[in-house]
Amino acid sequence: MMPPTALPGPRTFTRRTLLAVSAAGFAVAVAGCTSSSGDEAEAVTSEQADDLAGQVAVQETLVAAYDLAFGADPALAAAAADLATQAGEQLDLLKAAAPGKHTAGRPPADTPPAGSAQQWLRAQVATAAASHAAACLDQAGARAALLGSIAAGLRGHEARLA
Repeated sequence: MMPPTALPGPRTFTRRTLLAVSAAGFAVAVAGCTSSSGDEAEAVTSEQADDLAGQVAVQETLVAAYDLAFGADPALAAAAADLATQAGEQLDLLKAAAPGKHTAGRPPADTPPAGSAQQWLRAQVATAAASHAAACLDQAGARAALLGSIAAGLRGHEARLA
C-alpha cells in the first residue's frame, strides 16, 4: 500500500497571474463581446477622445518617471527594467487607441529624492494607475477595457515596487 500524498498548498496570486488575467480581459473586450452594435459601442465622443488623449499624457509622464528613477538608482533599473518596458508598451497601446493628435506628457514635476527613488517611483505609478482607473469609467468598449487593463497592470507594478 502506498502512503497518502500530501495535498499541494494553496496557490498564490502572482504578478504573472494578474497580468494574464488583465490580458485575457482585454482580449475579450477587443473581440467585441458587447450587447450593442459595433458602431454604437465604438463611437467616440469628443470628450472621450480628449480624456483618452489625457491618459496618453499620463502614461508618457509615467514612462519619463521610470527613466528619472532609473537614472537616480541603477540597482532599481536592473531590478525593474521589465516594468519600464511594460509601461512603454502600454503607452504604445494607448497611442494606438486614442484618435487624433496627442499632446506630449510632461516629465514629473519633482525628481526622485536621493536614496528613495523606488518609493518615489511607486507613488508615480500609483498616481497613473488611479488616473487610468478613473478615466475608464467614462470610456466605452475596448477603450474602457484598455484603460482598466493598464490600471490593473500598474497596480501590479506598484505592488512589486513596494
